Amino acid sequence: MRRIVLLIIVLIGIFVKYSQAQIDSHYSLFEYVQNVYNPGAAGSNDALCVSSVHRQQWVGWEEGRPVTTVFTFDMPISAMSSGVGLSIVEDQIGFSNNLNIMLNYAYRLELSDGVLGMGLGLGVFNHSIDGDWVTWESMNGQPVYIDPTIPHMENVTAFDANIGITYNAEDFWVGLSATHVPGSTLNYDIENPSKLTQHVYLTGGYNYSLPNPSFDLIGSGMMQSDLKTIDFQINAKLLYEKKFWGGISYRHTDAIVPMIGIHLINGISFGYSYDVVLSNVGSYNSGSHELMLRYCFNVGGPSTPGRYRSVRRL
Repeated sequence: MRRIVLLIIVLIGIFVKYSQAQIDSHYSLFEYVQNVYNPGAAGSNDALCVSSVHRQQWVGWEEGRPVTTVFTFDMPISAMSSGVGLSIVEDQIGFSNNLNIMLNYAYRLELSDGVLGMGLGLGVFNHSIDGDWVTWESMNGQPVYIDPTIPHMENVTAFDANIGITYNAEDFWVGLSATHVPGSTLNYDIENPSKLTQHVYLTGGYNYSLPNPSFDLIGSGMMQSDLKTIDFQINAKLLYEKKFWGGISYRHTDAIVPMIGIHLINGISFGYSYDVVLSNVGSYNSGSHELMLRYCFNVGGPSTPGRYRSVRRL
């Protein structure tokens, strides 16, 4: 039964990917990978930051389940009122593999109570598909039937671009962005080519200092749309001594996500989340795991949120 359900999911995924060409991945720890979906966030930590997120979705499937790995780098260039960054995303599901590499630039405008970042990301999107296809003919000793409407053994690359703005103040941040803006064509060796689907993101967060100075309450949220459907996620975290944090997230109709993390005094941060799947797919897996590792350090100027100023207050 599990294999049948997995086969259905993979076939639906292939249909979606080749009718719309791309559905962006989602992340429980989305605050740490802003550069992936919003180039306006480049340099927003006022520190050089290197981050990586690895997501294992639907653990328990024998094969074909989604696996996503993210690497991001960004830093400010104060002399140019700018920020630069790099994001690399590899997304595997079934027989298909997506690789998205983007170079980000953001102009950072200092306002009276915050910094406005306006960014552009340029890069490439590569999609490959390779697998052991089984058809009725091949099960009877004949060659695999090649359906002219479905890619079978393909490797295609297209130009890609993202745009976005962010606003960072002392206690809150907000962002608006769009990915795959050109809607570039993926020229598969099939009858009908496909285009990358644009996605729109609205994100934000607020840091509320509780009466006890050792604790902070942090709320954040993300709304993601492919211009046909809308998904949203809300997070609530409790931060202790600017170092230890724990919280919970809700992703609409998909999962409840407990999460924990730690910020070390040397600029290293760890985070972990576990998705308790709420949909029917949850009956066939043991949940999803996501691990985050980040290292930030100052590249000149005053201390920043990317690094601790003291053991007591960060």
